[in-house]
Amino acid sequence: MKANPVLSFFALISLLLTGCTATYHAKQTQGALNGDRITVATAQKSIKVGMSGSQVLESLGSPNIISTDEEGREVWVYDKISTEVVTSESAGVWFLGLVGGGGGSGSRSTSQRTLTIIVKFDADKKVRDLAYHSSNF
Repeated sequence: MKANPVLSFFALISLLLTGCTATYHAKQTQGALNGDRITVATAQKSIKVGMSGSQVLESLGSPNIISTDEEGREVWVYDKISTEVVTSESAGVWFLGLVGGGGGSGSRSTSQRTLTIIVKFDADKKVRDLAYHSSNF
């Protein structure tokens, strides 16, 4: 049986014009919010007025800043930052006869979250007030 030269030619061309594309997505989170997982809900649920400093340490860990207010009472500040980077890349390679060509595109987005928790103590070293602020950008 004899092969049809026109059919063979089109089969060869279709194989040579075949393209391959690969897409890659990566998500990477860095920072204290990722590892410690301190959230506003954690602060609201676990920190109550009247708690001792050791109980606060058990719940939230060590504060970033310890200072005093105008009356000499301790104020603990927890300041946490998390950065999330999402990368998406697409690459392709096309073959046309004996000539090859390659191309690719990609995108990257970065977002950050911050959480500041302020725990104020009274003269007896008990929690008297809790404030917090969270932002995403």
